[in-house]
Amino acid sequence: MVATNYVTQETFEKMQADLHVLKTVDRPAASAAIAEAREKGDLKENAEYDAAKEAQGLLEARINTLESALANSRILDENSIDTSRVSILTKVTLTNVGTKKTVTYQIVSESEADLKAGKISVMSPIGAGLLGKTVGDVAEVKVPAGILKFKVEKIAV
Repeated sequence: MVATNYVTQETFEKMQADLHVLKTVDRPAASAAIAEAREKGDLKENAEYDAAKEAQGLLEARINTLESALANSRILDENSIDTSRVSILTKVTLTNVGTKKTVTYQIVSESEADLKAGKISVMSPIGAGLLGKTVGDVAEVKVPAGILKFKVEKIAV
């Protein structure tokens, strides 16, 4: 069963643009590289041909993966998000109960996750542990280092 990929309109459009480039620029370039390598003689001992064929296979796999992700994507409207509970696309301000350090994360789909930008995946231990929590709740999250406790301070869009 294929999981639904929740994304913003911006991410959906970026995925479409990436797919367009892969199909219209990279795919013809891969075909041209194979044709050029084929002209260089015996295919049994032609490393350039083998490399071009392998690159084409990887490119087709990337295209298939992106097409599948787009087909299973559901665009979420940021204006319709309920901020009474932690859900995908909400920004959550947390306080680590142990260290008293406060951080803000946006809960996003796996494809959009970027820790440096403060975006964590809904499938990550912290993201999954926060889903459904309300302001004031304490979430106990099991991570490789043990169990962390986070108090939900604020939920916004």
